[in-house]
Amino acid sequence: MFRAIADVLRQIGGAVATVVTLPFRALARLFGGASGSARGHRA
Repeated sequence: MFRAIADVLRQIGGAVATVVTLPFRALARLFGGASGSARGHRA
């Protein structure tokens, strides 16, 4: 029972985290492209 609740909360947390970080990733890609490529990280 508690395990199922924990799994649901974990999935909700993951979905919320992805939704929250998506706009920041887009902004970082737009404004921080030069710095991102300088570090050698390419998405």
